[in-house]
Amino acid sequence: MLWAVCQILIFPGFLFLGVYSLIFEFLDRKMVARLQNRQGPPWYQPLADFLKLLGKEVIIPEGAEKKFFPVLPVVALAAVSAAYLCVPTYKISAVYPLEGDLIMLLYLLTLPTLTFFLAGWYSTSVYATIGSVRVLTQLFSYEVPLFMALLAPALLAGTWSLSGLAYYYSLHPLHVLLNIPALAVALIACQGKLERVPFDMPEAETEIVTGAFVEYSGRLYAIFRVAIDAELVVISSIIAAIFLPFYSANPALGLLLYVVRTLIILFVLALFRAVMARVRIEQMVQFCWRILTPLAIFQLVLNLILRGVLP
Repeated sequence: MLWAVCQILIFPGFLFLGVYSLIFEFLDRKMVARLQNRQGPPWYQPLADFLKLLGKEVIIPEGAEKKFFPVLPVVALAAVSAAYLCVPTYKISAVYPLEGDLIMLLYLLTLPTLTFFLAGWYSTSVYATIGSVRVLTQLFSYEVPLFMALLAPALLAGTWSLSGLAYYYSLHPLHVLLNIPALAVALIACQGKLERVPFDMPEAETEIVTGAFVEYSGRLYAIFRVAIDAELVVISSIIAAIFLPFYSANPALGLLLYVVRTLIILFVLALFRAVMARVRIEQMVQFCWRILTPLAIFQLVLNLILRGVLP
């Protein structure tokens, strides 16, 4: 029981996820800065920003929904933290592997996006409302190709468990090459899910300030920021578990491999963010439905065919 509590609260649970999220934010900002020929922030900047927000006053707008407004950041962080417990990290099996946990993970990772929408909607601010509508519009665009891109490898592996997927592809590493189209779709779609450039329309600083979060301040906004950083870690870990299935029986080496794999995913996402400009919301919708979705469908059909052919 004590070991289970330590896994949930310390490693690889909530505490490790929080620390790694701050490291991820620093590395993301630093890599983007260097790719754009800028200096970038010091290593302690994400922690300093978090502590500064904790010390600021929480202001709830007069017209906001008083019951839901302060709860939404906690729900977002709780959903992401719960999802992380089902993701393999330093070993091939997650802390709490379940048959069908891939479906549960996709559901849990949808909850933060819904809280972003509700945060803007219940703020009753014009800027927040515009941001929340953009959040929901993007959700209907990237969610279908992202789900199909992550479920296609599961069809080939014959399991809906993320730990089972990691085990299958660690035994058949060459089969990962068959899922390269799905990897491309997942990387691009998760940029939209994380609201990163070029799909950062819901939080476009030059247009609508901070979008759905414009009325949030203090510790509530700090929790939202941690939830967003943690979601980046969780999604990178899921993609790494499915498409980069390299593990070790040694826990220390396994943790090192996990860090390397997730950092590779982070570098690709940072590269997208550094070299691309923001697109309009209708361009994002057209791109997801005309290009990403057909590519994801192609991967699904291909894996269904290969499932009956491969040993």
